[in-house]
Amino acid sequence: MSDMLIVGHRGAMAHAPENSLESYALAEQAGVDEIELDVRLSADEQLFLLHDATLDRVAGDDSARELGPVADLTLAQLQSVVLDSGRGVVTLAEMYDATSTGIQLEIKAPETVPYLARFFAERPADAERTFLMSFKEDTLREAAELMPQVARGIIRKDLATANAFEGGWRGLVDRARAQRLAVGLLGLTEQDSAEIRGEGLELHVWPMQSLEDMRDAVRLQADGTTSDDPALALQWRREVVGTE
Repeated sequence: MSDMLIVGHRGAMAHAPENSLESYALAEQAGVDEIELDVRLSADEQLFLLHDATLDRVAGDDSARELGPVADLTLAQLQSVVLDSGRGVVTLAEMYDATSTGIQLEIKAPETVPYLARFFAERPADAERTFLMSFKEDTLREAAELMPQVARGIIRKDLATANAFEGGWRGLVDRARAQRLAVGLLGLTEQDSAEIRGEGLELHVWPMQSLEDMRDAVRLQADGTTSDDPALALQWRREVVGTE
């Protein structure tokens, strides 16, 4: 299973501020297959990268604190603050211009979808290296309609949560029109993995926090896994696959 994809969570956030250009660069230097990151839309309809709905958790100083929802701020406002990266938010275009690896782009706010469609229509090469990800199945369904050329993956906390959807995980994947299912490792069995992958889907598992997690992912024949420390995950993969 040496071809299991290693995905850097918000870059290499164990070593650099999440969703920063530095974090993305470290992930690429480590040799990741994909970088996972989060896209949102500003009040003036500009695409930028941030996990949370506010800046408070990643604020570098008071300029970024208590400003309220980022959806109510303009891109100029979002770029003028100081985050823990030492600068303001990174735009989607900046990220693509600074990277060359695969991108796992999690859609945090459904209203971004039409704007992403326009973005990728103008940047087909970036569309080709992108997987759109979301916990929101209807958001992905809209994405499939507006930008069918961009691959899609649905996320759930675990397989039990996916199976709570009408029709189980198959119904969820069908609703999202997804090619990838990303679920937590907890409770996942080899039979589950075989059934998912047998449907022609990619199975991605998370979190990847230990050598034992990697052993589990390899045993399950997962197609990919996401780590805060992708360099360490790559080392674990080498260790585990070397013992197979």
